[in-house]
Amino acid sequence: MSSAVEREIRLLEVNGMRMGALLCGAATPGGRTLVLLHGFTGSALGWDGLLDAFASAGLRVIALDLHGHGRSDAPPDAWRYAMEHCQADIIAALDLLGVHSGEAILLGYSMGGRIALYCAFSGYFRALILESASPGIADAQERERRRLSDNALAESIEREGVAAFVERWERLPLFASQRNLPASKRAALREQRLNNRAEGLANSLRGVGTGVQPALHARLPVLDIPVLLIAGDLDKKFCEIARQMAQLLPHAQLRIVTGAGHTIHLEQPGIFVDLVHAFIECV
Repeated sequence: MSSAVEREIRLLEVNGMRMGALLCGAATPGGRTLVLLHGFTGSALGWDGLLDAFASAGLRVIALDLHGHGRSDAPPDAWRYAMEHCQADIIAALDLLGVHSGEAILLGYSMGGRIALYCAFSGYFRALILESASPGIADAQERERRRLSDNALAESIEREGVAAFVERWERLPLFASQRNLPASKRAALREQRLNNRAEGLANSLRGVGTGVQPALHARLPVLDIPVLLIAGDLDKKFCEIARQMAQLLPHAQLRIVTGAGHTIHLEQPGIFVDLVHAFIECV
């Protein structure tokens, strides 16, 4: 077992808003930087159990709080959460931290994976890792139905509050396998979800939900960087999405993890870390 690596919490001023960052590991000449983007209702602290493993392997790790989550600001206008603003703010934050174009590997989970995929087309990142992520919804009518559904959910969060929303969110079939986590991990995950603001969650859905994000399917064949796709075998929907993406991406590796659902990094952390390390060693 490796000893704990020192962490630093920063609040970065980027494009008129504050973005939270959790830093771990030291920057070294020619070294690799791993940038982590969490999922909806999460925060940079959601990667806490993996930070030592990544940093001890010689990586500089930067976990960011996305808009409306964690320590980052929750702007009152939903447009400020849109993909193009997420991309600009993430790159601005990395510039402030001394990360240069072509140095960083970007890893995103679920919502963070959708944002990471969009950011990958900027040309700024060396490689991309997507956990339980999608390129959006290709069908325009289905996308509009999802937008309306996300708007209704946003209104209910504002009306009923975060606690009532989290109670429903945790019962979604998507997260059924999380019930197998140890009680301490489930409690920490719930605390993290509850430590959100209604306005931030609602506007995140309106600004960067699957119903409003650009569908990226047609652009996948031109993404000319290495991509690792990770999905859990219990999460049938995202396994199929990952397989479809692997066929379109020119430099993709696909890994399906046995005994995991949507949140592989929590449900099978050892396997997840090994997959990430093996991929980074080759890029």
